[in-house]
Amino acid sequence: MPKSVIIPPGTTTPIAPFVPGTLADGVVYVSGTLPFDENNNVVHVGDAAAQTRHVLETIKKVIETAGGSMEDVTFNSIFLTDWTNYAAVNQVYADYFPGEKPARFCIQCGLVKPDALIEIASIAHIGKQEA
Repeated sequence: MPKSVIIPPGTTTPIAPFVPGTLADGVVYVSGTLPFDENNNVVHVGDAAAQTRHVLETIKKVIETAGGSMEDVTFNSIFLTDWTNYAAVNQVYADYFPGEKPARFCIQCGLVKPDALIEIASIAHIGKQEA
């Protein structure tokens, strides 16, 4: 099965060996996305809502670059460093998924940079693309 690497314009080099997204057979797989700026520094330190918005905007860019939209997201994996941020994350999350919600899971764990409060990975079904 052929696959295409998805790298939105302006994307910087990741901190590990991965790409922002991969499109295969009409499905976009978005890598775990952290609240990083163009230099891989954490943005909005201490603000879970702002970090969530930043992460979801980054995911949106990957999906749109592949030819889809946030309405095509079918599954999200959410990683939080602290359950006290759960309500703030859900409030912002609901803005990005106002209609039918995608399936998801959410766990508490440590993340690669201590100031990052959230990481999200997504799957979107955008349909088969014509060659």
